[in-house]
Parts: sequence; structure tokens; C-alpha cells
Amino acid sequence: MFLEPLKVEEKIKQFWWYDMSDVKFDVLNARVTFKNVPLHSLARFAFKDVAVATDAFKKIPGVEECIIIQTSSRVEIFTVSNLETDDSTDARRPEGKGLIINQMKETWQQNSNIEQIDIDHFDQTLEVFKDDDVYLHLLRLACGLDSVVVGKQEVYNEIKTSLEHAKKSGHSGVILNKLFDSVIRLATSIRGSTEIHKEVLSLGDVALNLIEDKVGLDAKKKVLLIGTGESAAMVAKTLSQKQIPFQVTSRTIDRATNFSQLLGGTPIEFTDVLLGFDKFDIIIVATTADYFLIDLETIKLVMKEKKKGTLILDISEPRAVEETIMELPGIKLLFRDQVAEIYEENAKLRADIVPAVEKIIDKEIPILSASMKRA
Repeated sequence: MFLEPLKVEEKIKQFWWYDMSDVKFDVLNARVTFKNVPLHSLARFAFKDVAVATDAFKKIPGVEECIIIQTSSRVEIFTVSNLETDDSTDARRPEGKGLIINQMKETWQQNSNIEQIDIDHFDQTLEVFKDDDVYLHLLRLACGLDSVVVGKQEVYNEIKTSLEHAKKSGHSGVILNKLFDSVIRLATSIRGSTEIHKEVLSLGDVALNLIEDKVGLDAKKKVLLIGTGESAAMVAKTLSQKQIPFQVTSRTIDRATNFSQLLGGTPIEFTDVLLGFDKFDIIIVATTADYFLIDLETIKLVMKEKKKGTLILDISEPRAVEETIMELPGIKLLFRDQVAEIYEENAKLRADIVPAVEKIIDKEIPILSASMKRA
């Protein structure tokens, strides 16, 4: 007959006569983010059900607590494992940690839509950090330094939400609760004192503001987004926030489908886009293609009978829309230059604040690390 493993809180109570510095534990962070996986591929790493996945990670032998943060630009797992005391002969064995990481990879595969190509390259895409490196990363994340758009509030909000869910479900415990609570408190203070979060504009915000000024933007307009990279992601996020329905296309339908699962929109084949080009009121092109995706010869026949105007905003680098399409009646063409200045000026304001935020973080991490040893 096997005894149920003790919860972290129960183990800590057993060691009440110890200073917590005698209790050994690993805080691990395993993550896949937009920094090392294209956004259209990141959807495959996302968990189909976060609560079910968290439960599965907690069932790995040695894992005592777990919190998952999942957004459109990252999937991150935080765990506490190897809760032992100095008098334990096998405390924090290297082979034990390696075993946990391998089991985490297997659990990840079982709870997501990872394909064989992802499994083959998992060691290159998966980042794993421990203890102080985790504390530093989580605080930078909560302060908005590691977001797609520096200073944005979204990940900070997701950290708070993930902690609330973990507390309610019992997936977190003494250690992760203290870490996340401490980081949220510090990030709130840092964001407030530096104002890094004030008036943050993404490329998507600026692009859609321009469109709204030129032709108006509402849920009745037929909107198409071409592209599945970072620029397209910023546009998709803003469209979703404004509750504007849109279709999204890419070189392959799989890319468009994966992208839409994370960021919204309805996927559509690119060939169908060209055949039905006249159906759209607003077309936003955000690709990295090194050739013209849209030119006069491609669309002139289908646009011949269109009675209403079409606005096309090309924020691609390099340009993906040929200027000659303006020869067609009713076409209004805008380029990245018309949004870049506002976006880059806004980004520069936040970039100037980043060193001040990093300086505060550098001072706080040793204090946070010492505090965690007294968890």
C-alpha cells in the first residue's frame, strides 16, 4: 500500500523547527515564446486545456506546485520540485532534475498539438531556467520588458489571472504563491513609479487609428489581414480588442489557422483572397515577403466591377503591395511610413524608461531571492 505524497504545505509544517534556508527546492521555468518560435507555430505549443495540463504537470513525480501562463506570444510553465532538507541524502540530484525536465516535455506533448517537427527541435525551442533566473525573468515579464510591445499591460494581467486560478484550483502552494504575489507587488510599484505602461501604443494600435481616421472602422466592414508575423499579430490583437471581425491569410492555410487559434480571425486560403479581393473594404498587409504579393495584374480583373472603395494599408517590410494598383478606381493605398513615425516615437519613449526599470529590478532580485529562501 502506497501513502499519498505530502503536499508542500504539509512538508513545510513537518520542518517547522528548521530555518527555511535548510529546506531545498527548485523553482523551474520551462517556456516557449515568440522569441524562438514563429507566432504561427506557437499555437501548436499552446495547451488545449490549461487546467487539465496544469494537473498533468503536477502529477509528475517530484513536482509539488505548478502555474501556467499562456498568451498569444508565450507558453510558460512554473513548477516547484525536489522539496527536501539538508539531511536528505538524495536532495536535488542532477539526474533527478533531468528526469523531471524529460517528463515535462512528454507531458507538454500529450497536452498540446505539437507536431513531430516540433518534437525533433524541442531542445532548441524550449528554454529552461531555475531559481534566481526564474525570479528575474518573471519580474521582467510582469514589468513589461519581455513583451512583444514593451510596457504593455497584457502579460502583467495574465500573471495575476494565472495566480488566481492556481490558488483556487490548488495547483500552486506556499512557494509559487509567495513568488507570484511578491513579483506582482514589485511590478505594480515599478510600473507605477516609472510609468513604463503609460500610453503604450502597438503597431496595431497606430495602424487601426489611421484606418479609423481615413475610412472609419466598425464591425460591419469586411476586414482582411494578410500575414502571420509579429506585425500581423499586433494588428490582430487590436482588431480583437475592438471586437472587429476579420479574416486572416498566409502562404499556407495551416499558418493562418494556427495564427487564428491564438489571435482570433477566420482563416482563409490566399488563392480565395485573390479571387474575392473585391469583397473586402479594408485590407491590412503585414508580411516579410521579398516580392509583391499584390500587384495590378493580379487584382485588376476582380476589382473591375467593384462599386465601393477599398483601403489597403501595407505595413510590410519591404513593401508587399505594388503602387500601380492605385490606378484602379476606388483604391486608397497607405504605407508603413504613415504609421511608423508615431509608433517608433512611442516605442522610443518606453525604450528610454527601460534602463530605469532594469536598475530597480537589479536591486530587487537579491532581496526577492533571500525572501524566497524564507518561504
